[in-house]
Amino acid sequence: MRLQEEKKEILDIRDLSVDEINKYLQEKGQPSYRADQIYQWLWKYGVATFDEMTNLPKDLRSSLAEDYSILPMQADIIQKSFDGTVKFRFVLSDGLRIESVLIPVPEDDRYTVCVSSQVGCSLACQFCATGQMKRERNLSATEIYEQVFKVNHYCEAEYGKKLTNIVYMGMGEPLLTYRNVKRSMELISSDEGLHMSPRRITVSTAGISKMIERIADDDLKCKLALSLHAPFDEKRDQIMPINETNKIADLMDALQYYYRKTRNRLTFEYILFHEFNDTDEDAIELAKFSRLFPVTVNVLEYNPVPGVTLVKSSPERLDHFVGKLAELGVSVTVRRSRGKDIDAACGQLANKN
Repeated sequence: MRLQEEKKEILDIRDLSVDEINKYLQEKGQPSYRADQIYQWLWKYGVATFDEMTNLPKDLRSSLAEDYSILPMQADIIQKSFDGTVKFRFVLSDGLRIESVLIPVPEDDRYTVCVSSQVGCSLACQFCATGQMKRERNLSATEIYEQVFKVNHYCEAEYGKKLTNIVYMGMGEPLLTYRNVKRSMELISSDEGLHMSPRRITVSTAGISKMIERIADDDLKCKLALSLHAPFDEKRDQIMPINETNKIADLMDALQYYYRKTRNRLTFEYILFHEFNDTDEDAIELAKFSRLFPVTVNVLEYNPVPGVTLVKSSPERLDHFVGKLAELGVSVTVRRSRGKDIDAACGQLANKN
């Protein structure tokens, strides 16, 4: 009988901790300081091959290449808008595709990257292009980090500036892959990585009450934003199925718990839809929530998605709604639509053939 040799699965070395790398080195008779060298090559310099680790002995580089891999992530499409917004489509090692977005605001010296945490999404929000895709899998901490690393490299080359802010607001729900998101933030803020302050990182969630409390308990130093988009359960149920199991009252309780433990100011993300959530009644109810803890309401213009009947509010209704919130004492900002001439809505580019 002919035996078929099983193919050895090669692990991405970036999925190992520094202690695990050190254990491997001990088995190879290598000094422990090599682990820190390898870690710097991987995270600070983002090498794609072991041969680039030039301060390692050649025999060690050969052993690493035999036992581990550095799985590639490549940008196959980069779209640049007339307003400066840059959208990247990355192809992962298994052929799946994700998106990242660079939003440069040079006049404010602000360079923000919006990163994905999942391939697709299971939440099926009615207004979201990613919601039209099924969730294929969670991204690893390495894949999340690499988006930031590669976009930061582009930002430095294009603008001579490093990224100033990171937002987990791309494809997927970050709190449904919490462990990987947490690990990626540790890498981003580490001395071996990009050495960015966690205060420059925002996690945006569609609203999972128990995980919001988990962030508070774990004392993550990042900022938190809730994608609210409607102040009444009956409206939010229509556009965000997650609300059926995470009612607004429960979310407000979780956010109050979060604020008591962290004292961090919160953000409500609020896409304004024409004659759906842009009435005075909506503004008055939203203002009630804004008195529970320090919060900024970030009103967003909607980027249209094919097949979605919801449309953005008219400029007149948007101005009236924002004015009403301000009149009610709410701290409110408006984020104008960016990238109108490219595949701007989240998920559009990754889902494009």
